[in-house]
Amino acid sequence: QMQLEESGGGSVQAGGSLRLSCAGSGQRFDQYCMGWFRQPPGMEREGVAAIDTDGIATYRDSVKGRFTISRDNSKMTLWLQMNSLKPEDTAMYYCGVGACSAFKALGALSVQPYEHGYRGQGTQVTVSS
Repeated sequence: QMQLEESGGGSVQAGGSLRLSCAGSGQRFDQYCMGWFRQPPGMEREGVAAIDTDGIATYRDSVKGRFTISRDNSKMTLWLQMNSLKPEDTAMYYCGVGACSAFKALGALSVQPYEHGYRGQGTQVTVSS
């Protein structure tokens, strides 16, 4: 079993920055693909950024150039640096891990692999205009 815990969320004004962290425990995650997904109020979950075991990152179009995902397997930590935040980035943000084979089949930003892997409890990000 793996446990994931997010931190770093909060309330910021548009244009501000936040750095989300995801601390893992219980099992090594260097064999997994990882990522961040979010659920805006009243909307479906959506993949935000993902990173594979080689450190190759994928971003949804709306966050490209503003968000950066990174991982440190030795520290069992995943980060999401979010700059130039916009009100439409407001959501509950979750980190998750999943089988790389599932992401390859479903898409790097798919949220389905997290259903069969592990995910945290989420951290709220609120961006005001």
